[in-house]
Amino acid sequence: MPASSPCIRLCVLDPVTGLCEGCGRTGDEIAAWGALAEPERVRIMAGLPARLAAAYPDLEPAPSPAPVVA
Repeated sequence: MPASSPCIRLCVLDPVTGLCEGCGRTGDEIAAWGALAEPERVRIMAGLPARLAAAYPDLEPAPSPAPVVA
Protein backbone atom coordinates (compact mmCIF):
# COMPACT_ATOMS: atom_id res chain seq x y z
CA MET A 1 0.00 0.00 0.00
CA PRO A 2 1.42 3.42 -0.95
CA ALA A 3 2.18 5.99 1.73
CA SER A 4 -0.37 8.73 2.33
CA SER A 5 0.95 12.23 1.84
CA PRO A 6 -0.16 15.82 2.48
CA CYS A 7 1.83 17.04 -0.52
CA ILE A 8 -0.06 19.52 -2.70
CA ARG A 9 2.80 19.86 -5.20
CA LEU A 10 3.80 23.31 -3.90
CA CYS A 11 7.22 22.26 -2.68
CA VAL A 12 9.03 25.32 -1.40
CA LEU A 13 10.99 25.18 1.86
CA ASP A 14 10.77 28.50 3.67
CA PRO A 15 14.31 29.40 4.81
CA VAL A 16 12.97 31.22 7.88
CA THR A 17 10.51 28.63 9.22
CA GLY A 18 12.08 25.54 7.68
CA LEU A 19 8.60 24.42 6.61
CA CYS A 20 7.32 23.48 3.19
CA GLU A 21 5.01 26.32 2.21
CA GLY A 22 2.64 23.85 0.55
CA CYS A 23 2.17 21.11 3.14
CA GLY A 24 3.88 22.38 6.30
CA ARG A 25 6.30 19.49 6.75
CA THR A 26 9.93 20.06 7.63
CA GLY A 27 12.70 19.04 5.26
CA ASP A 28 13.59 16.17 7.58
CA GLU A 29 9.98 14.94 7.60
CA ILE A 30 9.81 15.09 3.82
CA ALA A 31 13.09 13.18 3.49
CA ALA A 32 11.98 10.47 5.91
CA TRP A 33 8.35 10.27 4.74
CA GLY A 34 8.61 7.03 2.79
CA ALA A 35 10.26 5.23 5.69
CA LEU A 36 7.74 6.38 8.32
CA ALA A 37 5.02 4.03 9.50
CA GLU A 38 1.51 5.06 8.45
CA PRO A 39 0.43 5.94 12.03
CA GLU A 40 3.37 8.36 12.27
CA ARG A 41 2.48 9.94 8.91
CA VAL A 42 -1.14 10.34 10.06
CA ARG A 43 0.02 11.89 13.36
CA ILE A 44 2.21 14.41 11.52
CA MET A 45 -0.51 15.23 8.98
CA ALA A 46 -3.00 15.92 11.78
CA GLY A 47 -0.76 18.69 13.11
CA LEU A 48 0.10 20.37 9.83
CA PRO A 49 -2.82 22.86 9.65
CA ALA A 50 -2.00 24.20 13.14
CA ARG A 51 1.71 24.28 12.30
CA LEU A 52 1.09 26.33 9.15
CA ALA A 53 -1.32 28.65 10.99
CA ALA A 54 1.30 29.28 13.69
CA ALA A 55 4.07 29.87 11.17
CA TYR A 56 1.98 32.12 8.90
CA PRO A 57 -0.68 33.77 11.12
CA ASP A 58 -1.53 36.47 8.58
CA LEU A 59 -2.47 34.04 5.84
CA GLU A 60 -6.02 32.85 5.45
CA PRO A 61 -6.01 29.11 6.08
CA ALA A 62 -6.42 26.95 3.03
CA PRO A 63 -8.84 24.07 3.23
CA SER A 64 -7.12 20.93 4.42
CA PRO A 65 -6.50 18.66 1.46
CA ALA A 66 -7.42 15.03 1.71
CA PRO A 67 -4.29 12.93 2.11
CA VAL A 68 -2.89 11.96 -1.26
CA VAL A 69 -2.07 8.32 -1.69
CA ALA A 70 0.89 8.23 -4.01
